Amino acid sequence: MDIKELNKVAMHMVMPNKGILAADESTGTIKKRFDSINLESTENKRRDWRQLLFQTKSIGDYISGVILYDETLRQSTSDGEKFVDLLNSKNILSGIKVDKSTHPLPLNDGEVITEGLDGLRERLEEYLSLGAKFTKWRAVINISDSFPSDYAINVNSYHLALYSALSQEVGLVPIVEPEVLMDGNHSIDKCAEITTKTLNKVFNDLSDSNVSLSGIVLKPNMVLSGKNASNRADSKKVAKYTVDVLQNTVPKEVPGIAFLSGGQEDDESIENLNEIILYSKDKKSPWELTYSYGRGLQAAPLKIWNGKIENVESAQKEFEKRGISASKARQGNY
Repeated sequence: MDIKELNKVAMHMVMPNKGILAADESTGTIKKRFDSINLESTENKRRDWRQLLFQTKSIGDYISGVILYDETLRQSTSDGEKFVDLLNSKNILSGIKVDKSTHPLPLNDGEVITEGLDGLRERLEEYLSLGAKFTKWRAVINISDSFPSDYAINVNSYHLALYSALSQEVGLVPIVEPEVLMDGNHSIDKCAEITTKTLNKVFNDLSDSNVSLSGIVLKPNMVLSGKNASNRADSKKVAKYTVDVLQNTVPKEVPGIAFLSGGQEDDESIENLNEIILYSKDKKSPWELTYSYGRGLQAAPLKIWNGKIENVESAQKEFEKRGISASKARQGNY
C-alpha cells in the first residue's frame, strides 16, 4: 500500500469545482431506469447511454471521477475506445462499484446487509489491472420507529471497514458510503442522531482495520428530514445539521466528503449542497466537500435521450447543464 499515491488519487477525486458521477447502476437497476422511458435494457443500449455521458465535451469541467459497474468498466465506445481510456483523456478517474447489493439482514426483518466480501480481493486485483483507481461500497441504514438496530449499524460498518482495507491493500482508494436513508417520516433531529451514531461506528472500525484515512473518500447522506415528514427542514437547516454532524464525527485526515443525493429531487440536492458549502466555509471545515450524484445528474438527460440517436446532442446539453449547476453549488455559487 502506497499511502502517498492513495492520497493523491483521493485528492484528485475531490478536487475543487468538480464532483463524482455515479454511473454504477447494476443491470437490474438500469433496467428500471430504461423501463421509465420504455426502452429495452440491452448491453448495447446500456453502452450507448454511458457513451453519451462520457463523450459530453465539457464533462471534464465538472466531473473528476466516474463510478462504473463491472460491465461498464470492461466496455468500449462504438468506435472501439475503452471507456477507461476515454475518461482518462479527459482527466477523469475510473472507479468501480464492488459490493453485491443489499440483502435481508438475518433474523432481523426490515433491515439489510450489504454483501460481496467473498472473493473481493481477487476482484479488486482484476479491477486494478483494468484501469480502476478507486472503489465503492454502499451500506444502507433504515430509519423507522424500531430501526436502526445496533446489529444493523455494527455489521454494515464492519463490512465497510473490511472492504476499505482490502481496497487499500491492492492500491485502490475506497469510497466509504454509509447511507442513512431519507425514506420515512422521521425528523431531521432523528436523522442527525442516527447519522452521528453510524459515522462514529464507521470511523472506529476503519481505525481498527488499519485503514489510512488520508486515502479514502467519505460518501455520506446529507442530514435530512424524512421524505414523508410533515414539516421538512429547509436547505439552511439541512446545511447546519449536516456540517455540525460531520464536524463531530469525521477526522480531519479524511481528504474529502462527496455527498450522495439519496433520493432528493434534482433541484433539492443542488440547493442543499450550495448551502452546505456556504455554511462549511463559515465553520472552516477541514475537508473538501463535493458531490457524488447519479440520478441527480442523469435523470433529466435520460428522458431527453429516450434511446434515440437523434436526441444525443440535446441529452448531452442537459447533462452539461446539470453538471454546471452541481459544480456551481460545490463552490457555493449556485
